Amino acid sequence: MMTEQATQVVVASHNPVKISAAREGFSGMFPSRAFSFTGLNVPSGVAEQPMTDAETLQGARNRARNARQAKPEADYWVGIEGGVDDSGDAMETFAWVVVLGKHSESAAEPEQMGRARTAAFFQPEEVARLVRSGMELGPADDQVFGSENSKQHSGSIGLLTGDLINRSAYYVPAVIGALIPFRNPTLTFSQF
Repeated sequence: MMTEQATQVVVASHNPVKISAAREGFSGMFPSRAFSFTGLNVPSGVAEQPMTDAETLQGARNRARNARQAKPEADYWVGIEGGVDDSGDAMETFAWVVVLGKHSESAAEPEQMGRARTAAFFQPEEVARLVRSGMELGPADDQVFGSENSKQHSGSIGLLTGDLINRSAYYVPAVIGALIPFRNPTLTFSQF
């Protein structure tokens, strides 16, 4: 009896929150498949705190591509990048997820790509002021809420919702959204 080898997924981060979100998203979309997840720190190629929607998407895309370059033997590469977009009146918070995959038998392209953005929420002015001054969101949250290393635990969303939604749970729907092209390989999706 042959044992099926686990599908290799590289998450472009060692952050346990991001690895957990990828695990839950992949397992939910493909429940009959076995997966193995590896975290790998790679550069995003953008600022430590992305300040626009476009910069945040670019960071997720760069992370996925850099993970693929570092571990080409994997089957999927996942980039998750959190960012903010500041209108000056309000600071919106969100994340982008980019998934790259090797081609499937039914796909004409040499690789597949998927992307999705989380829901957005707004930061309180106490946090936004610190981020505007150059502080990364995680440390700004820690300072305002008296927490420690929140970006590897509840995250901003968890601190603001009393953990009704934690950072990992917040990312899962976007991971699932980014996997839509992989679950529907006979359909055509934009390959940005």
